[in-house]
Amino acid sequence: MEFGEFAAAAAEVESLSADTEITERVTALFETAGEARRAPGDETASDDLPVLARFVQGRVFPAWSSRTLDVGPNYCYEAIARAAGTNVSAADVERRLADVGDIGAVAASYDFGGQRGLGAFASGGDGRDDVGDGGTNDLTVAEVADELDGLAAVEGSGSQGTKIDVLFGLFNRASSEEARYLARLVLSEMRIGVGEGTVRDAVAAAFDVPVAAVERALQVSNDYGEVARVARDEGEAGLDAMDLEVGRPVQAMLAQAGTVTDALDDWGEAAVEWKYDGARVQVHHDPDGLDWDAGDDAAAGAGGATDDREVAVFSRNMEDVTDALPEVVEFVRERLDAPAILDGEVVATDDGDPLPFQEVLRRFRRKHDVERAREEVELDLYVFDCLHAGGDDLLGDPVTDRHARLESLLAGGSAGPAGADSTDPTDPSSGVSALWVADDAEEIADVEAAALDAGHEGIMLKDPESTYSPGRRGKNWLKRKPDVETLDLVVTGAEWGEGRRANVLGTFLLSARADEPDGGEDRASGGGTEFETIGKVATGVTDEQLDDLTDLLDPHVRSQDGQSVDVEPAVVFEVGYEEIQASPTYSSGYALRFPRFLGVRSDKDPADADSLARVERLAEMQ
Repeated sequence: MEFGEFAAAAAEVESLSADTEITERVTALFETAGEARRAPGDETASDDLPVLARFVQGRVFPAWSSRTLDVGPNYCYEAIARAAGTNVSAADVERRLADVGDIGAVAASYDFGGQRGLGAFASGGDGRDDVGDGGTNDLTVAEVADELDGLAAVEGSGSQGTKIDVLFGLFNRASSEEARYLARLVLSEMRIGVGEGTVRDAVAAAFDVPVAAVERALQVSNDYGEVARVARDEGEAGLDAMDLEVGRPVQAMLAQAGTVTDALDDWGEAAVEWKYDGARVQVHHDPDGLDWDAGDDAAAGAGGATDDREVAVFSRNMEDVTDALPEVVEFVRERLDAPAILDGEVVATDDGDPLPFQEVLRRFRRKHDVERAREEVELDLYVFDCLHAGGDDLLGDPVTDRHARLESLLAGGSAGPAGADSTDPTDPSSGVSALWVADDAEEIADVEAAALDAGHEGIMLKDPESTYSPGRRGKNWLKRKPDVETLDLVVTGAEWGEGRRANVLGTFLLSARADEPDGGEDRASGGGTEFETIGKVATGVTDEQLDDLTDLLDPHVRSQDGQSVDVEPAVVFEVGYEEIQASPTYSSGYALRFPRFLGVRSDKDPADADSLARVERLAEMQ
């Protein structure tokens, strides 16, 4: 398929407002790709369907993959400027972006195709005479996917220049409309209104398979492209045959805020666990080595795990953090002798006492001197769920059965007494978080008191019969924290400091997610997520943290005007506050009274940030 055909479909989708119309247009796109499927025995033809299922969401790689293009806005600006002509600079592109506000519109405003030279063919140019003439038929979906795949693999000395060359080659071959969506795709800013639920429904409609079958296949594979291909080629039977694969992460099941009364009224009894102030991890283990057949992405190490590893550890947003957590790897190797996928929490401790969440993140971000960091910050692993064990997928089993399987796997038993009449502190040496099943509110209150006395956040309440639904946030898991409310907000702007802080960003503009997750309880994909401003934070940050935050945000700076900096939504802050007030100053209609920076939530994507709907609920509760 020509990339121009994809760009035309994206433009049409963007012009639509009704969800049903958007789904119908995406369905038509998938049907077109499905009809052009690879002919049997023809290994030269491309299969564009898996790529399109990702591109419409603004993804280049499967959702489970930790691969990234590692392309900052400035790389893109430079490539656009070079393709636009000798009289255009990256600064010109940035200034135009400040006026227009959309990198796609900026790219579409230039007349590409006139530049030739070493970079014109990018890394995969074929030397054709017509390449670089700006013709709309030059670029195909497969070529864009291949070029971006190669770009992601570029690293080391000279990588910046190589990445810009690749992007220049692509823009140089693009029409204005193609450039619009190429620029957005490169910077993960597609924003055409297509979320995960849209793709799910479009796959079901295009290939006449049940939505429920597509949903289940997505939960176990976390790969929209592969699910689309299987739906087309193998139908419902193929989707039903898809299972979890050890080594390939899936989205974590999520909880919502709730009370003991809510739990007991709805379920009659509740499975109760301590809630730890740590970082969520998903642990994959196979004593024979993590080797799976997931196509080219796996071959390139896309998921982080490689076939010479027995253990892979992924963060909540499926980033490979294995190398940063060697003690977790050692623990799993010592305690497990069968393939397994475990869900748990890593907690920083000092002589057994839990430390604040930010201490955990210090370890997650560490890429060098890991052993030194290990001496400075001790970590304990608490596993509370088991998704797969010994060849069996357990997603459909009740939480109590999964916990029992977990205890048998980590042959040391539970990290606390299993009986509901005991609330002894959890022993991290076993690795298994204790689980109590209780139908009495006072009994649950005793468990909560013990968790708080031990320095943890509170308790989790789960329906004892609940199954595990990756990526879902529903009423089957409730979190209860008696602490003062905080918000996880996205940084969408900043201001340079003054005086001795003039060289660092000192004030940060915060925004809440404007939309609820696609499909009700599903997580939003992030590709079409919009944000509304809610305030600025400048207190609670040390000078050392300001240096770190400036470095963290620098790759995401889109433009600046004087002291003000426009930042692409990429970094999530945890912010405390005294009160939420109605305010016309910010686009959300609210403002935070006395906001205070608590830390960076590097375990969260912008699509996981708190929504404006939650802000409204908290304001009403006040």
